[in-house]
Amino acid sequence: MNAAAPEPNRLLFVFDMDDVLYDYDVPGRMAALTELTGFSEAELRERWWHAEGEHAAEAGRFADADDYLAAFIEAIGVPITEEQWVAIRGGAMTPWPDSIAAVERAAELGDVTLLTNNGPMTARHIRSMASELVPVFGDHLLTSADYRARKPTAEVFEAVLDRYHRRPEDVFFADDLQVNVDGATAVGITAHLFTDAASLRAAIEDFARARSTTQH
Repeated sequence: MNAAAPEPNRLLFVFDMDDVLYDYDVPGRMAALTELTGFSEAELRERWWHAEGEHAAEAGRFADADDYLAAFIEAIGVPITEEQWVAIRGGAMTPWPDSIAAVERAAELGDVTLLTNNGPMTARHIRSMASELVPVFGDHLLTSADYRARKPTAEVFEAVLDRYHRRPEDVFFADDLQVNVDGATAVGITAHLFTDAASLRAAIEDFARARSTTQH
């Protein structure tokens, strides 16, 4: 199933990726980086996982994946290839079939798109790292770096509305972090705090039913 081109008069369902559609094993990823670099997780975080490093990448402050990798290597101080970076990041992801099935249901009710706080390297390789999402999302596997703003800022949610030409009331958003849910709610989007796939699917159905009643 390939995602069709978005239609402005349809509902839009927006999904986070990590810990919503995939189990994201952060400790496993950091352990793999520790083995590769020799630095502890605490040292790695001090060198890169902060406002000027990974958070800046998620906000689109690096021109592209090449620029990102160069900055990452400079900060870490150890040469890492793009293939190694992708293998470690992708190796930390395990798909949740029931959550992906909920997205497939959403695609029957409207358009679907991804909104994940990730930088340009993930953006470049997302179709291989998250290959299970390609059939349902098609070309709509987007990261915060693609929007040049990260959740939970209003800017990123407003950019999604602009990209898809939607009114906030016609948009549903699911995320596992309350701060991101609050950010979406603040701009008028119906937001669901993800806890499990069954609740996600129920929230999708409830939103579609409520909007159908309102529109008619």
